[in-house]
Amino acid sequence: MSEAVLAVETPGADAPGVSGARQFWRRLRMRRAALVAASVVALLVLVALTAPLLTALEGQDPTTYHPSLVDSARGGVPVGSFGGMSADHWLGVEPQTGRDLFARLVHGARVSLGVALAATVVQLVLGVAVGVAAGLGNRWVDQLLTRVADIFVAMPLMIVALALLAVVPTGFPRPVLVALVVGLVSGWATLAKMVRAQTLTLKEADYVAAARLSGWGTVRIARRELLPGLAAPVITFAAILVPTNISVEAALSFLGVGVRPPTPSWGQMLTSANVWYQAAPHYLLLPAGALFVTVLALTVLGDGVRTALDPRAASRLRVGTGRKGRDGRKEGAS
Repeated sequence: MSEAVLAVETPGADAPGVSGARQFWRRLRMRRAALVAASVVALLVLVALTAPLLTALEGQDPTTYHPSLVDSARGGVPVGSFGGMSADHWLGVEPQTGRDLFARLVHGARVSLGVALAATVVQLVLGVAVGVAAGLGNRWVDQLLTRVADIFVAMPLMIVALALLAVVPTGFPRPVLVALVVGLVSGWATLAKMVRAQTLTLKEADYVAAARLSGWGTVRIARRELLPGLAAPVITFAAILVPTNISVEAALSFLGVGVRPPTPSWGQMLTSANVWYQAAPHYLLLPAGALFVTVLALTVLGDGVRTALDPRAASRLRVGTGRKGRDGRKEGAS
């Protein structure tokens, strides 16, 4: 089934015996922008995973204050040029506190990426489970789960997240709480509706009918016959969810209800930096630039994955996402 989903639509483009996974990687490699984006994402993940090692190499940590490195007479502006950059502080220090910016930036990557990925896992599990249950259930189950999904689709994410994050006790781990709130409130309902529609189509296939006649139960049919057919659209949707969740986490932290100090996150750094854009512009530009690059790379990679899984879908990008065919046109370009 997975090979059928990833079948090549262009005659002669791939050998008949090439597996679906190999066809996917072959098509993805044709998109230069997606490869560059994948390299950027891999580098960001590596930085996030090795953040303690990188800060130990620098000799700093994200929470230690250095009051001697800021000028209290000028309101806490970092001493020295370029925000206090030096051999000991590679990207300078934070205004007022003197905390090392490099350490806070790389540890903030751990929080921002970790929250986004955890929320995406929650959304995928919930969306696929509800969608498959609705598609395979009877009329009452289908209507009930569909109405619940409709409610969550229409629910304003930011308002609900603000309310939930405000009433939870402060002792609960904040990154875990933000990931759960984002994962449970947004994203999964849209995925569930998409999975339901795909399940309704797939369950009419001959191989599913043959599985029923063989005496397979509903759970076994879903696991062995339906889930492989749902892999491509679910992976595509997941690639879109990750950058969206990073932006949501940054927005919640920017509003003061996300990750709280002293735990660093890019959104929280932007909150503290919004009054320093003139006196210490590097303090604003560094987290904003990291957030922009991450979201852009994940978006480009998601578009590449989408078009590689479905060659008939036109890419939303115009550069580096297709190859020239025999007629000189770019395949996968809009």
